[in-house]
Amino acid sequence: MNVNFEYAKTLAGEGSILLLLSLVPYAGWILGIIGIVLLMRGLKELSYYYQDEKIYQDSLTGVKYYIVAIIAAAVAIAAITLGIGSATGFTFKANFAPTAALGIGIVAFIGGIVIAFIFYILATTHLRKTFNNLAQKSGEASFTTAASLLWWGAIFTIVVIGLLLIFIGWIFATIGFFTMKSRQYQQYAAQNNATAPPSTQPTA
Repeated sequence: MNVNFEYAKTLAGEGSILLLLSLVPYAGWILGIIGIVLLMRGLKELSYYYQDEKIYQDSLTGVKYYIVAIIAAAVAIAAITLGIGSATGFTFKANFAPTAALGIGIVAFIGGIVIAFIFYILATTHLRKTFNNLAQKSGEASFTTAASLLWWGAIFTIVVIGLLLIFIGWIFATIGFFTMKSRQYQQYAAQNNATAPPSTQPTA
């Protein structure tokens, strides 16, 4: 299949930029959705280019797990909100009386957060495989750095440092997409290095 390498990496790079901009208030979630679509499209094209379907499949599985994690987190937040609302007569003031709904809400909240965290780790694991694969195919070390930062960021999501690592990880991923070189360029560089005459050292 004839794939435009520059087009593919630009799509993925633009998607990564939009994912970084998903932190923008109000419109961020729209930018994030567009970013995911562009990123996945770019990764699919790159999987065709490198003739390695796992580049796209791992990322697609990761996105599916991310969606499950988001749904689980949303259910957890809704459950605790309804539980607190039940205990306060839906006034959400400090004075509240414990109710069965509050207990159920707390249990559902804890369960939802645990499920969300597990699927978030699974999602990041697959995304790490994608970036490590890209690093191996393209020789771009930024992808390896991005994979490590995203992984450790996911582990430490419960603290602020985790979110910072994830943000920096996507910066490295973006750099990787825009600086990765085609196979023809890599072959040309390798041949030139192989045929270059050895440097001579001055003798005393």
